[in-house]
Amino acid sequence: MTGATDPQTEFSHKDILSIIFGLMLAMFLAALDQTIVATALPTIGFDLGDVVNLSWVVTAYLLASTTVTPLYGKLSDIHGRGPVLLIAIALFSVGSLVCAVSQSMSMLIFARVLQGLGGGGLISLAQTIIADVISPRERGRYQAYIASVFAVASIAGPLIGGVMAQHIHWSLIFWINLPLGLAAFLVMRRLLSRLPHYGRQHSLDAVGCVLMVIASVAFLLALGWGGVRFAWASVEIVSLFGISLVATALFVWRMLTAAEPFLPLSLLADPVVGPATAAAFLVYGTMIALTIMVPLYFETARGMSASEAGMALMPQMACTVIGAVMGGRCMARFEHYKRPGVAGLAASVVALAILAMLPEEVSLLPKIPLFMIMGVGTGMILPMTTVCIQNAVPMHQLGTATGVSNFFRALGGAVMVAVLGAVLMSALGAGATGDIAELTRGVDTAVLHHAFSWAFATAAAAQAIGLACLLSMRQLPLRTSVREEAETVGAE
Repeated sequence: MTGATDPQTEFSHKDILSIIFGLMLAMFLAALDQTIVATALPTIGFDLGDVVNLSWVVTAYLLASTTVTPLYGKLSDIHGRGPVLLIAIALFSVGSLVCAVSQSMSMLIFARVLQGLGGGGLISLAQTIIADVISPRERGRYQAYIASVFAVASIAGPLIGGVMAQHIHWSLIFWINLPLGLAAFLVMRRLLSRLPHYGRQHSLDAVGCVLMVIASVAFLLALGWGGVRFAWASVEIVSLFGISLVATALFVWRMLTAAEPFLPLSLLADPVVGPATAAAFLVYGTMIALTIMVPLYFETARGMSASEAGMALMPQMACTVIGAVMGGRCMARFEHYKRPGVAGLAASVVALAILAMLPEEVSLLPKIPLFMIMGVGTGMILPMTTVCIQNAVPMHQLGTATGVSNFFRALGGAVMVAVLGAVLMSALGAGATGDIAELTRGVDTAVLHHAFSWAFATAAAAQAIGLACLLSMRQLPLRTSVREEAETVGAE
């Protein structure tokens, strides 16, 4: 038997806005870090005298943050959201401090791991806390606040990072996290004590956790290094995939035999959670991959400068945010809340397919609206999958389900970046390994257009599979209170 240990699970609109503000600060920390570091990398490498290991500044954070995301969800189900979120904010802030004072590349990489260990919990826990205080039916209405965080971070991050690194000092991109982290810590410390804690006893499956980390790290390293540092068929990449496969098999065995597995198979087998997670994996993955591929397309196939490519990408990014807001509001307004998301994603698939089929001589002007349609359609799916998953699970599994969902989203991004990159290089006939941006320089525009057409077609196919997953997802009635399920379960 389980139930909320704190009876005050209903919050006023003012309380909710205060909690949302604190969560926005926490999410902004993680969202900004994903965009602010990239433009400062050349300056960091030059200043620390090490460009060979520069990619590890990004890779170390990605590995740490992705692999611990499900762990944070599980820990929040065991110990409550508040203490675990505060630990995540503290870890991220301490990691930022060590990054800022780093005097060598090895020290910076270590600090980025520490920062990632905290950052991996910020977004997932924030989404879980939102689910604790806002009912699924009303949750979408607050999506505009959350979407604005990512919009500001995606636009301001590269600009701030470039200006600070070029004109002041690169360490400021990490120093800036300290006042933000302190503000988030103080705001959330005051508010989180009122959150409910659902009193079912849990235990942490340490063996399952370790196996999942090993499988994830090996898989992500293989995806990151394959075709760049090593050939896909090299001993190194094949070995990493082999390690990941063995660890995954052991992890599945552990899920089947453990008394309380780290990731219950019943969760992924759920007719809502399974299809929604698969759809998010594919749709979010293509979105991340296209935010890398589209600017590269603008620069190499359309002859734009880096700044012009960034400006041309902004309508798509803005439409993704608009789509997220629309998707959230549709969930609050319509009984058949799947239909708008299905229509939006179908439109995105069609837009990508048209982009893949347009001939080279078509100007960029008619293509921009297609990128915008893709942005809206993709954006509509993101809040839908999260809310549907949270609506389908018991409250005592809310953190675990949200953490797993975010883990597979991040994994989808890594997979689709690798897949579209491999498709692009294969279409170019490039057998060499190296950075895609460098290998595409100087290639004939007709060849580039053909290669990017294949990349867009692959993205369309991935989103079409995601659409099929969404169509197969069971549509449950959205709960109108955060206490509904807790009361039902507690009465069993």
